[in-house]
Amino acid sequence: MAEEAEAQKRPAVVEGNAPDIGPLLPPKKKRKVLQFERLFLDALPSAEMYEKSYMHRDVITHVVVTPLTDFVVTGSVDGHVKFWEKQPVGIEFVKHIRAHLGPITGLAASNDGLTLVSTSKDKTIKLYEVQTFDMVNIFTVPYTPATCEWISHRGTMLAVAEAETAIINIYDITKPIINKETKCIMPLRQITSLHTQPVSIIKFSEQKGIVISADKSGVLEYWSNTDFGFPKAAVKFEYKLDTDLFVFAKNKTVPVSIAFSPKGDMFATMGRDRMIRLFSVATGKQKRVYNESLTVWNQRQKSEAETPYKLEPIDFGRRMAVERELDAKADHMPPSNVIFDDSGNFILYPTLGGIKVLNWRTNVVSKVLGRVESSTRFLNIALFQGRSEGDLAMDTRNRNAEPDPTVFCCAYNKQRFYMFSRREPAEQDGENLIETGRDVFNERPTEAAAGAAVPQLPSSRLARSAVIHTTMGDIHIKLFPQECPKTVENFTVHSRDGYYNGCIFHRVIKGFMIQTGDPQGDGTGGESIWGHDFEDEFNRSLRHDRPFTVSMANAGVNTNGSQFFITTVVLTRLDNKHTVFGRCTKGQEVVLEIEKVKTDKTAKPLQDIKIINIDTSFEEEKETAP
Repeated sequence: MAEEAEAQKRPAVVEGNAPDIGPLLPPKKKRKVLQFERLFLDALPSAEMYEKSYMHRDVITHVVVTPLTDFVVTGSVDGHVKFWEKQPVGIEFVKHIRAHLGPITGLAASNDGLTLVSTSKDKTIKLYEVQTFDMVNIFTVPYTPATCEWISHRGTMLAVAEAETAIINIYDITKPIINKETKCIMPLRQITSLHTQPVSIIKFSEQKGIVISADKSGVLEYWSNTDFGFPKAAVKFEYKLDTDLFVFAKNKTVPVSIAFSPKGDMFATMGRDRMIRLFSVATGKQKRVYNESLTVWNQRQKSEAETPYKLEPIDFGRRMAVERELDAKADHMPPSNVIFDDSGNFILYPTLGGIKVLNWRTNVVSKVLGRVESSTRFLNIALFQGRSEGDLAMDTRNRNAEPDPTVFCCAYNKQRFYMFSRREPAEQDGENLIETGRDVFNERPTEAAAGAAVPQLPSSRLARSAVIHTTMGDIHIKLFPQECPKTVENFTVHSRDGYYNGCIFHRVIKGFMIQTGDPQGDGTGGESIWGHDFEDEFNRSLRHDRPFTVSMANAGVNTNGSQFFITTVVLTRLDNKHTVFGRCTKGQEVVLEIEKVKTDKTAKPLQDIKIINIDTSFEEEKETAP
């Protein structure tokens, strides 16, 4: 009986399906899943391209979204501060303040969203009441401020670091003490022994009552916002050797940004080495590390595997050149930063390939904002996720309003800040680009910028529309002389002089494009009206974002001649590589018929399809659906 009972306990062995001998394989790990991820993503921006951009008179270095009160505040290197109020859709300019006589070094909003502070190299601290967008106080200090941060819920306690020393000054803004001799505000307390190098970052977690500061040697320190000592009760370590807080010093780098999660249990950093690190506040241990270094981007680019991050070689080269400029000017440029969303499940940060929206719980990049904006390197970002219908101060806020999640960001060497929402940019009017374009000219442009925006056009050489008469039918196109005058002039004069008459469509690829404009008929010939190659004319409003786009063919940068092509699908990877100068308005079916013809191995149609002639007109044609 005992033997039978033991036998019943043993697993049965089926003939032909004997059990494996040896240790069992570990169970397969289940893919991490964030519950309700789609709901969280719906509360974040998703547009591929920025919707709008607005100007300062000089390069913008700071952008802040005020909590609860829904204002956007921007600062530039000339010391100017602008207030913008969030609307149900987009933003509205409200005030321009010439705040400082030198570059802004710090811009911070209190956690209640009512008070703003700015610091500058002109050795002043300036306070603003957000809802009235007024400057309410000016303090002079005897040192150059490096950065600033509110370390209380209301705008009362302010920490300001000195640029030349390792000192952090604490001020009670509600009870300022002014030195009668120097006329400078005196600190309530000075933290002198915490750091050995000048402090570059100060961040406060209201939930935990913890302040984290970082200095130029890469050392991170915790301290309390009440007694300014080590916050023993709020953490689970006693010695920093038990943490990973020395990781920056070990790797000979420094953090350029710190951000707390909404619950205050995590903080994220971006290092000058382009590594994104997530830490537990309680233990000081690293939870995640994401490598965005140039080495990794180079490896991705060289990899034979197709990835969504691989860029066209010319585009990648341009972006890498900008990264090298950023590294060379690291001490003088606004750094990139990393932020959490309101759920705490996603982090957002700018890279050379756009602004990544990363689900750190599943380690998956959910979205890349601005990946196609190859001419703009986004830097400092801020996120709005509220509902902006009504007024908080008047108690008219509509809690059932539609959310309008928006990322605001500045960019390298740009006098503009950019706005990413869940909407793609609206179609622009070529005749009135300044008023209808997504790049809003809210400041008087410089002579160079004005000339670029509204060039004086030789109208007799710049058509606004054309009809390409082919052996398979007519193709009507709208031209863009305002945005790319040289390209349109080249096309207009060639068409008028009969240069394209008899040219065949020598390259036809289904699901791609049809190409023509070469008198030799093999893709190797053709020249411009000037007898030499001419430069590219890229414009943010003209992209390969739809079929039936008319664009210049080339052999590389600034090698335009006479050949052009018409796309049959969306081809955004060609943006900033080929000049878009027209769109089909009628005859799209002719383009599709040409696309379907049989071709040889070189993509040349077996039977010639020719351009009979091209008629040009100075009247604009309306674009219609195919």
